[in-house]
Amino acid sequence: MSKPSATALSLLVGAALLAAPALSADGGRKLEATLSGAAEVPGPADPDGAGAASVAINAGQRQICYTLSVSNIDPATMAHIHKAPPGVAGPVVAALTAPTSGSSKGCATVAGALALDILKSPANYYINIHNEPFPAGALRGQLAK
Repeated sequence: MSKPSATALSLLVGAALLAAPALSADGGRKLEATLSGAAEVPGPADPDGAGAASVAINAGQRQICYTLSVSNIDPATMAHIHKAPPGVAGPVVAALTAPTSGSSKGCATVAGALALDILKSPANYYINIHNEPFPAGALRGQLAK
């Protein structure tokens, strides 16, 4: 390959990397959510609880990997990804490991179409943490880029 061709190729590769969406270490696209009781619908939810979720979605591998952390709530009993926009309750689309001791992490296998839809419209999905005092949901947070 001639020097001008190699330079042009390097520039194209660099431009493609800059244009690509943010990728996590495992190759998935990273999304975040801030969890609060105030965001839970229909409520009531834990008024002083808080949390965070970091999600990496790899549609090609049909996998959602996540880290959840919560504080100021009773031990979590369940955690899910639900489909619904802010202010609306929606159905569970993926089960996650509950952060019973304050944090959890893992990966869930999902349909490729679901992974692609979450990537396309993350604000239409939310993370929900449940516990015994708030079985319908103690904390909630919409996914965002």
